[in-house]
Amino acid sequence: MSEILRKAEYLLSETEPERLAPARAEVAFVGRSNVGKSSFLNAICQRRGLANVSKTPGRTRAINVFAIDPLRWLVDLPGYGYAVGPAESRAGWSAMIEGYLTSRPSLRGIFLLIDCKVGPTKLDHDMRAWLQAAGLPFFLVGNKVDQVKSSQRLNQQKRIAEGLEVPVTQIRWVSATEGTGIAPLRQEIVKLLS
Repeated sequence: MSEILRKAEYLLSETEPERLAPARAEVAFVGRSNVGKSSFLNAICQRRGLANVSKTPGRTRAINVFAIDPLRWLVDLPGYGYAVGPAESRAGWSAMIEGYLTSRPSLRGIFLLIDCKVGPTKLDHDMRAWLQAAGLPFFLVGNKVDQVKSSQRLNQQKRIAEGLEVPVTQIRWVSATEGTGIAPLRQEIVKLLS
């Protein structure tokens, strides 16, 4: 069943959420700049190069839609926090993200990615609080778990969970580069899109 994600193809980029056509089901990926959303999307779809990966934070500057079929979408949102680009452009990104997240009745889930090495930042806490206050369905994902030494991984996971005030088991721990934890998440995403 998770093979369906391999069919994902780039559909479009949009900066005005209200111009997006209706969809039947969609999931979105959000997180700070440089958390690895594009790499995560590529790993989920088992498609290297599906989403462009850049070493420069903030390269995703629009709502990027990848379609499994015309009515089921995976959506890569611009990162928040540090990004390279004009201040005017960066200021508009939060409105674009908020506009998208609050205007899509077909949005089945939002995956909030947290950098395992860095831990949750103030902006991650703000995004989580905003998602909760808006009553939006979201899931916490600890990405880049491979960048934490294996001897320190459990303690770091506990610290992140305590910082987010959730049990360790409520966070999906993954490595987009090594594939750790990706398979169960793939199943979860397919279920949301079905």
